[in-house]
Amino acid sequence: MRPCGSRSRLKRAMGKRTVPLQASSRYPTTPDGRYFVIRGILWRCSNPQLPETVRQDLVKQLMTARREVKAAKASGDDDALKDARSKVQRAKVGLGERGPVWWDDGADDFNRHKVANTPYAAWHAALTTATV
Repeated sequence: MRPCGSRSRLKRAMGKRTVPLQASSRYPTTPDGRYFVIRGILWRCSNPQLPETVRQDLVKQLMTARREVKAAKASGDDDALKDARSKVQRAKVGLGERGPVWWDDGADDFNRHKVANTPYAAWHAALTTATV
């Protein structure tokens, strides 16, 4: 399974601080591979079932859209900003990071929830204890 999320997202969320890392990734990923954790918040991983070519295309679209968001903010163009944010949303839904969940076992979605308030709390507490 490829790691989920992105290094740049981790850097933005953590600033210059460092976090304990699992040996196989740069940030803790839940045992079921659905989420990664940054600063106690669960973030949904991309759908691991996406074909690599599709995933690469969606990531390329996402990065282009994020650059468009930055440019629109700098120019003050509200219409361009709205359009660029819409493109970011479409790419993230395509990747499975937003929108309907990509798993089919009926489990709830805990995207952007505090890990302490989810069924992953004990796992995360054990992980935090083990790395301190």
